[in-house]
Amino acid sequence: MHALYSVSVIRQIEQAALQQVLAGTLMQRAGLATANTALALLTVAPRDASILVLAGPGNNGGDALEAAAQMAEAGANVMVRLCADPERLPADARQALLRARQTSVVFIDEVPLRRWSLVIDGLFGVGLARAIDGTAADLIRTINRLDLNVLAIDVPSGLDADHGMLIGQTALRASTTLTFIGDKPGLHTLAGREHAGTVLVDTLGIDGALYPPCALELSGPAIFRSAVRPRSHDSHKGSYGDVMVIGGADGMTGATILAARSALHAGAGKVHATFLGTVPAYDALHPELMCRSASGIDVGKAVLVTGPGLGTSAAAATLLSEVLHSGRPLVLDADALNLMSTDPALQQRIALHPAPVLLTPHPLEAARLLGCSVEHVQGDRTAAAAALASRLQAIVILKGSGSIIARPDGHMAINPSGNPALASGGTGDVLAGLCGALLAQGWPAWEAATGAAWLHGHAADVLVRDGHGPIGLTASELTLQIRREINLLKPARQDDRTGDAIPVPAQPTGRPQS
Repeated sequence: MHALYSVSVIRQIEQAALQQVLAGTLMQRAGLATANTALALLTVAPRDASILVLAGPGNNGGDALEAAAQMAEAGANVMVRLCADPERLPADARQALLRARQTSVVFIDEVPLRRWSLVIDGLFGVGLARAIDGTAADLIRTINRLDLNVLAIDVPSGLDADHGMLIGQTALRASTTLTFIGDKPGLHTLAGREHAGTVLVDTLGIDGALYPPCALELSGPAIFRSAVRPRSHDSHKGSYGDVMVIGGADGMTGATILAARSALHAGAGKVHATFLGTVPAYDALHPELMCRSASGIDVGKAVLVTGPGLGTSAAAATLLSEVLHSGRPLVLDADALNLMSTDPALQQRIALHPAPVLLTPHPLEAARLLGCSVEHVQGDRTAAAAALASRLQAIVILKGSGSIIARPDGHMAINPSGNPALASGGTGDVLAGLCGALLAQGWPAWEAATGAAWLHGHAADVLVRDGHGPIGLTASELTLQIRREINLLKPARQDDRTGDAIPVPAQPTGRPQS
C-alpha cells in the first residue's frame, strides 16, 4: 500500500520519532535527503551548477539550510535567500544556519534573475496557515514566471497538504516534491497535481511501528490487478457479462452511445443501449450494440449503467425508480445522480440496494447530493467522497484532478492518473461504461472502481504522451485506448502462460508499509 497521511497524523508520527533520536537528527536526515535528491536532479556536475535555496522561518527553512550546507560540501555553487529573522528561527534551524555559514554557501538579499540549475523551495511547509504575502510571495511569483526546475521540500509553499487547495492566491509550482515521513493527500488531488510535480517520499528512517493504520492510499494497478483474469479458450460472450446502459432522452443519445461503446471495448460480453426517447435502429459505427426502447425493458442479468443522457423528466424519474427496484449491480452517473439529489426516497433505496452500487459524480453532482456548495466539496474532497459513500452505502468515484474513490467502510484511494485531456464532453460517460464492463466481468466493486478510474486516466496519459492531446482529445479516442490498456494488464499470478502483472508506475522507495 502507498499510504497517504494527514498532516495531523504526520505530526503525531514525528513527535513519537523525536522521542527516539537526538535533537536535530530528523532535520539532518531531511537536509541530507534533500541534498541527495537535488544533486540527482542536476543535469550538470555539481561544480558547474548554480543552485538557489529559498529558506523560510520554520523547520522547513531549517531543512533547506541543512541541504544547502550538504550541497556546498559536495562542491555545488549554492546561494541562499533567507526569508526569516535568524534570531527567531527554531533551535534546530538555527543550528542548520550555523552549519551553512561555515561552508561556501553564499547568502544573498536579492535574487538575481538568471537561469538557475535548480531552485529549492524551503519557504513554508505543512504548518502554513495563512496566505503568503510580502517578499516571499514576490519570490514565488518570480520563480513561477521563470519556469525553472524546482524542488519543493515536503510540500510546495502555499499548498494545503491535506486537501490540495491553495492557501490564498500564491503557491509555488514545483517540478519535484520531496515529502517527508509519509506521503500527503493534498499532493495528489485538486491543485496539488499542478503544483507538486513528481512526488518522492523519504521516511527519514522513522521506525515503521510508529505509523498508524491508514485509511487513505494512492491508487494504482497493485490495488486491482487481483481482479484481472486470463480469458479461457473455453469461453463465450455469456462468460463476460451483460451491460445495459439506460439513458438516451431525445437530444442526448450520444452520451448513451458513448457509455455503451466504452462497455463494449472494455470487454463486456453483450451490451444493450436503451433509450428513453427515439430509439436508433442501430449504431452505425458499432452494430454490435443492441439498441432498444427503455419502455418495459427486461434487465435480465445485466449490470445497469444508468444516467448518461437520461434527462430529469418525470419519465426519467420513473425509469430510475424501476432500475433501483431491479436488484442488479448499478453504476449511477450524470442525470441519475441529479434525480437522486432531489428525492431522499431514492437515496434511501440506494443505501438499501442488495447489489453493488458505484456512483460517479463530478463535484457539482456531489454538491447537489450533499446539499452543499461546490466550494465545500472541493475544499475537502476526501471528506465529501467519504460522506457520500457512507450515506448511500455505495462506492463513490468523486471525479476531478486526483479523483477520490471511497468505500462505505471509510477506506479511500486517490487516483494519480489522468490529465486535462479529460476535460471534454463524453469522457464521464466513458468512465461509467468502463465501470459497468468491469463489474459485468466479475471484478469486485472496489477493484472495478479503482481499476476504471486508473485505466481511464492512464489511457489519456498515454494518448497525450503520444501527441494526441491534451487539446482536442475526444471521448471516442479514449475508449479505444482503454481497450489497449486493459489488454496490457496481466493477472497478478505469475506463470509461464501469462507472465507477471504489468509494472506499477514507479513509486519512491523507503515509504512505510501498512
